[in-house]
Amino acid sequence: MRIAQIAPLYEAVPPKFYGGTERVVSYLTEELVALGHEVTLFASGDSVAAARLEAVWPRALRLDPAIRDPIAPHILLMERVRQMAEEFDILHFHNDYLPFSLFSRQATPWLTTLHGRLDMIEYPPIFEVFPDVPLVSISNSQRRPLPKARFVATVYHGLPENLLTPQPVRPSYLAFLGRISPEKGPDRAIRIAEAAGLPLKIAAKVDKADLDYFNTVIKPMLSRPGVEFIGEITEAQKPEFLSGAHALLMPIDWPEPFGLVMIEAMACGTPVIAFNRGSVPEIIEDGSSGFIVEDETGAVGALERLGELDRKTVRSRFEARFTARRMALDYLATYRELIAERRPVLRAVG
Repeated sequence: MRIAQIAPLYEAVPPKFYGGTERVVSYLTEELVALGHEVTLFASGDSVAAARLEAVWPRALRLDPAIRDPIAPHILLMERVRQMAEEFDILHFHNDYLPFSLFSRQATPWLTTLHGRLDMIEYPPIFEVFPDVPLVSISNSQRRPLPKARFVATVYHGLPENLLTPQPVRPSYLAFLGRISPEKGPDRAIRIAEAAGLPLKIAAKVDKADLDYFNTVIKPMLSRPGVEFIGEITEAQKPEFLSGAHALLMPIDWPEPFGLVMIEAMACGTPVIAFNRGSVPEIIEDGSSGFIVEDETGAVGALERLGELDRKTVRSRFEARFTARRMALDYLATYRELIAERRPVLRAVG
């Protein structure tokens, strides 16, 4: 199958540090190539892939200080894909609603995976205007704000099976991984660890948009006993960081569409203690790969029950449900359905 993967241009594929969408696009692209498909990746020029790379912008927009309007390069991206659309059997976008108008007016089958939250007041009018756009959700909970949209599948994210593996280190702290922001709850993680009497290591990115929150809320808390702020870490650093943790804390306060850090922890055999929000009940099997709690008090109580969990079982649940190979096979099934659906229309037009 000739497949186009169209990534956002904000980060390279794979990203050098933080970047959930671009990381997933990388994993999917590599697996599709490994399965024998002819894949073209539309992405920034500093991307690295086994697929053919169509570089639409020289480097990731996040790393280009000269960029003031990030939408302009994405308009170029859409047009480049349109010019080449007939070369592919399927076009797979990871760019939210950007392709909706242009690609609803061309013949090549296509779909869009929505990677972000959908409970935005701006979104319903867009999806009402484009009710036939084929969409993929990354969790069933993500769909709830748009009940009338045309979701053709839910495909959970996956990681390469041996990318992150359990390391022979003795767990000695709690971990917080990802991004410093109010909805991710690093302040709650600090309070949970403090109440449990356990050290906490925070490996997280601080975006410009969250600098005020970091400086006014989180920074003063970093001086508390047992709290260590590591900053943003690379993929290569994650296995040891996560394996060394008793548990990953995910005290979120928003409708998390997926939560890649949960399966990263599971891959390392590390249990996840997460608040019952968004996709959490779909990803974490309570009492098997972690514990689902309602608040900080529940999280402290769950930490006292970690002895009930087997880290080998946590890893096995990852292998059964969240590998990149499983993700790629799920997408291939969706691609075939959309291609088969489009063929009768094309014959009728011809």
